[in-house]
Amino acid sequence: MGDQSDDAGGRASRAGAKANGSQDRPAQRTVRSSMEVSPDAVLPLLGSSDQNLKELERALDADIHVRGNAITLTGRAADVALAERVIGELIAVVAGGNTLTPDAVRRSVAMLTEGVAESPAEVLSLDILSRRGKTIRPKTVNQKRYVDAIDANTIVFGIGPAGTGKTYLAMAKAVQALQSKNVSRIILTRPAVEAGERLGFLPGTLHEKIDPYLRPLHDALHDMMDPEAIPKLMQAGVIEVAPLAYMRGRTLNDAFIILDEAQNTTAEQMKMFLTRLGFGSKIVVTGDVTQVDLPGGARSGLRAASEILTDIDDIHFAELTSADVVRHRLVSDIVDAYERFETERIDEVKLGNRSQRRAAQPRSSRR
Repeated sequence: MGDQSDDAGGRASRAGAKANGSQDRPAQRTVRSSMEVSPDAVLPLLGSSDQNLKELERALDADIHVRGNAITLTGRAADVALAERVIGELIAVVAGGNTLTPDAVRRSVAMLTEGVAESPAEVLSLDILSRRGKTIRPKTVNQKRYVDAIDANTIVFGIGPAGTGKTYLAMAKAVQALQSKNVSRIILTRPAVEAGERLGFLPGTLHEKIDPYLRPLHDALHDMMDPEAIPKLMQAGVIEVAPLAYMRGRTLNDAFIILDEAQNTTAEQMKMFLTRLGFGSKIVVTGDVTQVDLPGGARSGLRAASEILTDIDDIHFAELTSADVVRHRLVSDIVDAYERFETERIDEVKLGNRSQRRAAQPRSSRR
């Protein structure tokens, strides 16, 4: 822990830069607060090479000084109070045996700044599934609400952009339900839009034909279960991975059913799928309404369902946003950039349509 005191000058200079950037603010009294951390929790809290500490310094306006197991916070009263809350939550995360990362630090600061009801420790300590030392858990407030909704409802729609964990978390809940014997089988399906759900013209066996469209579901399963056990479970019918077209005419009892890429279903396909629900089953539907690949401008069944089914009890719609993206930081920026572009394009089209209508009106009608 000697490097904390050695780096104090660097942190002090960064604190000075923060102060200089705040000169235009009304002068406020500087306060100081001290916190003591359990010696065993210091290294997990600060992170390897002080990565977590550096993220805290970037995210918070209070100056942070660490000496041994004592943390001193200096700054405006509001900034120090926020820093105390953040560090207190992170200590709780570490005390629960969870690994702390700079991303978790950043998300914790965002949660407390936004004033959400859930605490960061509550969100980051919710274990869904563990395998070979790797634990799957939500990383954002919306992800936790999504997971809680799956527990509380029979049908849940997870709607959001790529990288928000909507399919991965649903898969984890499905495996959890199977292992705890809440269901007797898992059924994973997605529409094979690229092949028009007509797979006969493709070469190879049925498995070879559908594999490209179902591969993401297989990959997620291999993350969560013993790869050697998966073929046996599939052969026994405990796990089924199939195109959406193969759901027609069936009643699915005692199963955890996931429909992935649901934005590429038609309204008719969505109705067909949802009415497969049997006794003792749970359905999770995931999709991104901004990535519809249906031919001929057909209306997305996911969009239709979000308008038709919102008032039905035991059906929940969970919305995830770019803030819930858990891939590379750039993915969130890319999603936001495309959303801004689409919004601007729609506004331009509306403005152009109004101009055209005005131009088409007789001059006498414009007076």
